[in-house]
Amino acid sequence: MAAARPTVIRAGRLIDGTGAAAVEGGAVLVRDDRIIAVNDGSVPLDSEIIDLSDCTLLPGLIDAHVHLCLPGDGTPFPQAVAEPRGVVQAIALRNAAQAVRAGITTLRDCGGFPDVLFALRRAIALGYAFGPRLVLAGWPITITGGHCHYFGGEADGTDGVRGKVREAIKSGADYIKAMGTGGGTPGTQSWRPSYSREEMAALVDEAHRFGYRAIVHCLCGEATGFALDAGADEIEHAWFMTGPETPQHLDPQVADRIATSGVPVCPTMSVGHYVRTAVAALPAPSPDDVTAADRWARLDAEVMEIVAALRRRGVRFVAGSDAGWRFSSFDALHRELELMAEAGCSVQECLVAATSGAAAALGLEAETGAIRPGLAADLIAVSGRPDEDLAALRQVRFVMKGGTRIV
Repeated sequence: MAAARPTVIRAGRLIDGTGAAAVEGGAVLVRDDRIIAVNDGSVPLDSEIIDLSDCTLLPGLIDAHVHLCLPGDGTPFPQAVAEPRGVVQAIALRNAAQAVRAGITTLRDCGGFPDVLFALRRAIALGYAFGPRLVLAGWPITITGGHCHYFGGEADGTDGVRGKVREAIKSGADYIKAMGTGGGTPGTQSWRPSYSREEMAALVDEAHRFGYRAIVHCLCGEATGFALDAGADEIEHAWFMTGPETPQHLDPQVADRIATSGVPVCPTMSVGHYVRTAVAALPAPSPDDVTAADRWARLDAEVMEIVAALRRRGVRFVAGSDAGWRFSSFDALHRELELMAEAGCSVQECLVAATSGAAAALGLEAETGAIRPGLAADLIAVSGRPDEDLAALRQVRFVMKGGTRIV
C-alpha cells in the first residue's frame, strides 16, 4: 500500500525524463501514488523526508520489449516453453522482481502465455508479488508454426487474424503484437514476411477498429514495408535480413519510409551482446558455441549500422531489451541504452527512449514516464550523473513505483 503521509524526496539533481537538462537540487512531493509538486518548495508539516542529496532522481525506466515467461539463461526456446505452467509462473515472478530492483518500473511484455501474464499482473496488484506495472499482449499473433507459436497465438488468413485480434482483446490484452517474420523459433524464416500484405492489413485494421495499438516484429525489409502499409504503431527490431546466412543490407527506401511515417522502432540491440558474453565465459566453448558467437558478432555489427542509419534519418527509438530471450536478463535495459549511444544516439535521446518517449509509445504518457505533477510516482535514484554517463543507471539506490518504495 502507498504511504498515506506525504513524502518529500530531495535529490542532488533531477532529470524529468522529457529531454530537458538536469536540474541541480531537485525536490518532489508525493502523496499516495501521485506526484503532487516538483521543485516548488512544498513541504507539508507531516511529510516524511527522503534525503537523496548524493543521487540523481529520474523517472522509473520503461523496458518496452520483454518476454516474462522466458528465463533469459540460454535455455533453448522449445525447452523453456515446455516447462509446467507453475514453473513458468515462477520464472515470470522472478523476472518481474529483478526488473523493478534494477529501476525498471514499467514493462511491456511482447509475447508469452496469457494465463501466466495476467495472473502475474493480478498478483502484483493484490500485493502478493512485487514488480513493475505491466503492459500485456498475451500471446503474439503468428502464422501456423510461426515465430513464438508455442504461446498459442496462431492465426491465418484475413478472417483468421481478425478473429485472433478479437480473441486477444477478449482475454484482456492491452495492445496487439504480431509476428511479421520468423525469428528464433526453430523452423521459422526471419528473412521473408510471415503474413501477406493483405493479412497484415487486416490484423492492424482490426486492432485499430477497436482502439488498440498494433506493433509488429520485423526482421526483413519487406515485412517492415507491409507493416507500414498497414499503419502499424511500432516496428520491433527493424532488421534487414536477406537470407539464412547472408549479410543484412539496409533498404534505403524502407528506411526512409520508417522515418517519414513517424513510426518508432524498438531495436533490441543487446541480445547478441549477452550471447557473446555467455560464450566468452565458458571454460571450454564447443564448436557450436563459437559458431553462434561469431554469427552474433556479425549480426551485432550489422544491427549497429542499421540503427545508426535509421537515427541519421530521424527515426524515433523506443528502448527495449528483449529480456527473457536467449541470455538477456531483466536488467538488460541498461546495456541496451549504452548500445544505442554507441550507435549515435545522444545520452538524452537514450534517456527519453526509456522514459517519456517509451511511455508515449505505450499509450501511458498520461500515467508515467516523466517527473510531472499528476503522474504516477514512479521514481528512481542512482549514483552519479546518467545524463553524462549512462553507466550510472546501473547504480540504483532508490526505487518507488506508484508511491510505494521497493528499493
